[in-house]
Amino acid sequence: MSPALAGIPLAIAAVPLGGYLLLLGWWHLQRRPIVVPGAIDLALLAAGVSGLVAVGPLALLQPAVGTTPWATAMLVLVFVLIVGVAVLAMRPRLVIYNVTLEQLRPVVSEVVGGLDGSARWAGESVALPARGLQVLMDARGLTRCVSLVACGTRTSAEGWTEFARRVRRGVRPLRVRRNLWGAAAILLGGMILLGAMAWSLVPWVSAAAAPIAVCRPQLPVAHWSAAPIGQAPRC
Repeated sequence: MSPALAGIPLAIAAVPLGGYLLLLGWWHLQRRPIVVPGAIDLALLAAGVSGLVAVGPLALLQPAVGTTPWATAMLVLVFVLIVGVAVLAMRPRLVIYNVTLEQLRPVVSEVVGGLDGSARWAGESVALPARGLQVLMDARGLTRCVSLVACGTRTSAEGWTEFARRVRRGVRPLRVRRNLWGAAAILLGGMILLGAMAWSLVPWVSAAAAPIAVCRPQLPVAHWSAAPIGQAPRC
């Protein structure tokens, strides 16, 4: 297998994941919600797991395609293409971090009312017939994260763009409490990065601490002969 993939230590491969966790933790420790487009959210997740994918599935596929640098580049390109296709195929969405469904619903209701007076709510979804848009509010429980997903068979790109722009503007004045989950994510991400740093320093520390061979004269070992009790032994 190519050293570029199989030779990557697991601690180093986890560095992107550590950075991704630090970013999530920082978002959750803000005093206001963070709005991220769904495509960027998925791309950030793919970047976070890219190191683990490289030393896992891609390294396992390496023998089938060869061990040349071109084969390694092809595997990485396949992963990038898969992520790109997933981004293009996903429904339009907005991901709002560090907010609850109860805090976000009044903002969405105000935005919907301003866009379409004939909008109809059904549970956590709302239909905007005049804008050719249906939106589902999907909450993620303890992480305090809500996704606004465009649903329905036909979604107006113009209607979704205007809806997303108004939601971003409506969320800005909100002030929320910091999420303790963010502190846990920062702690875990920091531990991963510190572990990777320690792993990278191991060769340098080992080289610096290598014992220097010192030539010492070999002294003869004295052989003691047995002596009767009460007498000193003879060499």
